Amino acid sequence: MKPEILTAKILQNNPNVDRYQIAVAVAQRTDELLNGAQSKLSVGKNVKAADLALMEMAEGVVTIKSFIQKS
Repeated sequence: MKPEILTAKILQNNPNVDRYQIAVAVAQRTDELLNGAQSKLSVGKNVKAADLALMEMAEGVVTIKSFIQKS
C-alpha cells in the first residue's frame, strides 16, 4: 500500500497526531525493527522496515504516543 494512503489512515484514526509526529514515530519504530524487534504483522520479508512501521501504525497494532508540551 502507498505511504500516502497509510499516513492518511493514521491521521484519520488519530486526530490528535500530526504528520510530523508520525514521521518521528515511524523513525523510532524503524530503528526498533532494524535492531531485531519482531513485527506485529505477518508480511513478506521483502518489505522495508520503514514501510512495515507505517503499516503497523495504520493497522493500529503499534500506537503513537502524543508529545506532551510542558509549560
